[in-house]
Amino acid sequence: MSRPVPSQMPDDDVHEWISFDYSGETYTFDLTWLLSSWNCIYGNGCLGIGSSPAPEQQLGCCSFGAHFVDKSDRLKVRAAAARLRPDEWQFKDVAEDLGGPLHKVDGDWMTKVHEGACIFLNRPDHPTGAGCAFHTAAIERGESYLDWKPSVCWQVPIRLDFHSDDNDHMTNILREWKRRDWGEGGEDFHWWCTEDPRAFTAQKPVYVGSRSEITALIGEGPYERLVELIESRPTEVMLPHPSLRRPEASE
Repeated sequence: MSRPVPSQMPDDDVHEWISFDYSGETYTFDLTWLLSSWNCIYGNGCLGIGSSPAPEQQLGCCSFGAHFVDKSDRLKVRAAAARLRPDEWQFKDVAEDLGGPLHKVDGDWMTKVHEGACIFLNRPDHPTGAGCAFHTAAIERGESYLDWKPSVCWQVPIRLDFHSDDNDHMTNILREWKRRDWGEGGEDFHWWCTEDPRAFTAQKPVYVGSRSEITALIGEGPYERLVELIESRPTEVMLPHPSLRRPEASE
């Protein structure tokens, strides 16, 4: 039985958290998210974030282009783009005709959008298939796609927030990237993957499957401590992710 596209998470979006101090800072983790079976289903039923479900287009969450976190992020992507061959990047010639693949929008640098999605996204009619040109090229060359893609593209839907209290003590908060984190634009998404049980199909929990992304965000030391605490917990106290507690998850 097919499930309807769910709306935003309900008010009972209850999560369990774990926190510890490490090297003078506090680390707080959304345990419900990290223990969940979420995984990216791009190319495997992802509905995209456009105005209506369109899994056949395979646009994923790339419909609006990628923003950069800072100058170094932008320079990294420019260097990676220069390495892409025409057979790896469907719109390489288009980007050159447009004066480059990046531009400023309201004062912020971001990747250009071409034919309804990021200019670096190869479409289904590309000889190597649909997918991020950076992602596939990095894997084919035996390199980490974290070193090629805009930071936001490999972080989502993992989010790291920072909080400094009145005494300048830093708390690092690693959690699920929710619809609201996109600002007002997130309200326009017809679908967001962490709200839908169909994306919770992984054999490994998020903290294992996304180890590379998590360690890139918080470092090896805090990650190892997190794993130690998680794996010492009794499994029966795990709180299922809210998306798996919704009525449509059991249909």
